[in-house]
Amino acid sequence: MPVGVGTSLLIILLVAITTFATRVVPFLLFPKGKEIPPVIQYLGKVLTPAVIGMLVVYCLKATPVMEAPHGIPELIAVAVTAGLHVWKRNNLLSIGTGTVLYMVLIQAVF
Repeated sequence: MPVGVGTSLLIILLVAITTFATRVVPFLLFPKGKEIPPVIQYLGKVLTPAVIGMLVVYCLKATPVMEAPHGIPELIAVAVTAGLHVWKRNNLLSIGTGTVLYMVLIQAVF
């Protein structure tokens, strides 16, 4: 079922407003000079590693370890990604390199 031009523009407008609102609300709730509550500070520290951990589990949950190649490409890619991140501390570099390495491993090597 095709969507009309008016509906498409309305959807784009609502998505833009929602995205803008999610960026502005923290500045309204916690203006400069106002102390950030300890709970929010705690969440700021723990949520990023928690989300990364959940993504790793989600990505590796269907890894076939009982059949060839026994999860070897995944293990190599995760090890390289983690090692590169510990060494360089660059998210884009480590995730990008790990993704490209994994694609090369499953397409050309295994």
